[in-house]
Amino acid sequence: MLTDNEKKIYSRHIILDEIGLKGQEKLKQAKVLVVGAGGLGCPILQYLTAAGVGTIGIVDADVVDVSNLHRQILYTIDDVGKPKALTASKRLKQLNPHVNFEVFQTFLSTKNAINIFSEYDIIVDGSDNFQTRYLCNDAAVITNKPLVFGSIFKFEAQLSVFNYKNGPTYRCLYPTPPTAGSVPSCSDVGVLGVLPGIVGCYQANEVLKIILEKGAVLSGKLLTFNVLNMEQMMFSFSKNEALKISALETDYNVFCGVENPSESISIEILNANKTAYNLLDVRESWERAQHSIGGQHIPLGELANKYENIPTEKPLVVYCKSGIRSQKAITFLQAYLPNTTLINLKNGIG
Repeated sequence: MLTDNEKKIYSRHIILDEIGLKGQEKLKQAKVLVVGAGGLGCPILQYLTAAGVGTIGIVDADVVDVSNLHRQILYTIDDVGKPKALTASKRLKQLNPHVNFEVFQTFLSTKNAINIFSEYDIIVDGSDNFQTRYLCNDAAVITNKPLVFGSIFKFEAQLSVFNYKNGPTYRCLYPTPPTAGSVPSCSDVGVLGVLPGIVGCYQANEVLKIILEKGAVLSGKLLTFNVLNMEQMMFSFSKNEALKISALETDYNVFCGVENPSESISIEILNANKTAYNLLDVRESWERAQHSIGGQHIPLGELANKYENIPTEKPLVVYCKSGIRSQKAITFLQAYLPNTTLINLKNGIG
């Protein structure tokens, strides 16, 4: 039941015939998990909170970086360095004290995805990499949860809802991930700041439609649009009945080609025996100025002209922010340093 205060907060919802008091109570009973509290996650979280979704889970192990602020508008300059999930929950609680927030300050992984997803009605994918997208899809299928999907690239976006009432999944649309390094990240190519706000609002809208059982949910449909020219297209796709998902992949980084299991190393193992390796930082100069673990610095775009300067007497650990650019660098260097052991720093240095 809604309190008198809640009825006042949601009054503009309640007077809508399509929602009413009954619909608002449905929202209060709902449990929604948002994976990622970044560019997409911020508007998703804000609008679900304002709408009165009763329980909202937030999964994110990252901290706020100054480069996030142009699009992740839940945060301020004073939040730089603070955990995103916890910081977001505190700010959202100020927006709506009637919402219960469950914070998971961890990366979504094969070890925790099934257990976390099982506790929620709807999953919203606000991630920015293919490993997490495939993991979200597979875990949602296994736990029988609808998955609200959004993705952004520079000025373009995609939106869909997967596994809704046993409908098509992400793998029905994209059976296999793209080649490693073929799709650059926001840190490589940038993104228009308002774009994740638009897409996140669309995702929140799909969540509300699912809870309220109103409107046409974007199941079996992919909406694409470009904010520079405002062109939109809708594509239909069908469920692949031959595709069966009964277990998670052993390693989604390997599945998506981000790393080879025999050629990666964690930051913990590296730090325990740092002198055994040479280090190569392939980030941009401004990134290195903010944070570095040492070693030689050659930005990814300059490798073709400077690879001959790389020392080869020890195994070479290549690193970047997330592990994606470093894997791309390794793919390039394999042809030019065939006698050097090339190792990717798993998940980068953040």
